[in-house]
Amino acid sequence: MNSSLGPSFVGSVELKNPILTASGTSGHGAELNEFMPLSKLGGVVVKSLAAFEWAGNNAPRLSPLPGGMLNSVGLQGAGIEAWIANDLPQLIACQATVIASIWGRNVDDYARAAELLAQVANHLTAVEVNLSCPNVVNEASGSHQMFAHDEGLTNLVMQATSTCGVPRWAKLSPNTDRLVQIAGVAHEAGAEAVTLINTMLGMTLDINTGLPVLGGGGGGVSGRPIHAVAVRAVYDVARAFPSLPILGVGGVSSGVDAAELMCAGASAVQVGTVSFAEPRAALRIVGELERWAQSHEVGQWSEIIGVAHRGGIVDKPRKSRRR
Repeated sequence: MNSSLGPSFVGSVELKNPILTASGTSGHGAELNEFMPLSKLGGVVVKSLAAFEWAGNNAPRLSPLPGGMLNSVGLQGAGIEAWIANDLPQLIACQATVIASIWGRNVDDYARAAELLAQVANHLTAVEVNLSCPNVVNEASGSHQMFAHDEGLTNLVMQATSTCGVPRWAKLSPNTDRLVQIAGVAHEAGAEAVTLINTMLGMTLDINTGLPVLGGGGGGVSGRPIHAVAVRAVYDVARAFPSLPILGVGGVSSGVDAAELMCAGASAVQVGTVSFAEPRAALRIVGELERWAQSHEVGQWSEIIGVAHRGGIVDKPRKSRRR
């Protein structure tokens, strides 16, 4: 829905409002349009795509946690060419603002993914470069090393994806003490914005067998348990790079949660895990965020972005009421 506070901007990207779905939580296409009109969201970030078909991790892939979940899906997908043929038309038909997400096993995989998406760049608003999935094994080392934990690899991947034809957002990991430095490297290498954060590394064991619950062993923790981590990550990066647009994501289940991330420095907010329990959550949060802003007499979204770095929200004088 078009916001009464006007559009939301993430760098050069203009969105109807600041609320988007998060990659990996709303499918590859228009699955959630059955529950809410995707055209009324700021954007739809699709599940991360590779330049090839990928089977993902062994089952079981999901395990519930108090207030969230642990997942080890492993980026299953039919590949970008199949997505262009089968899923993108559905998103276009429902007038969604489409943000593709890409991943790869190496730099060349990312480069190929970007080249494939360039063919449909006119239908895309941005491309989110997923540098931080915790469920992909580095083919060289055999470990769960993330591109987003290494400045050099982050730089190479961002440069390699420059051919996609639309602005790029680098999705980064909270599982490193170098998050702020990595954000700066990604920006210098071409990321117009950064998405903070992806899931945190975690594991649960079956106490009857002593073995991991998930087929892939460990996985990524998402939902309410990581919200405070997301707020801190957004705050730290915004403080270090005030001009770098940020998309905040992590444990958002209400308009207040979204407002908190914006106050920390996010220009827009993605809604993820809550959608599994409530498929209409993103649209509900659009309305709640709008009402929160109105109650604080916010005239446009830029007024609240990063207010934690500007002394906080100063209450505006209420208009006098005739008695």
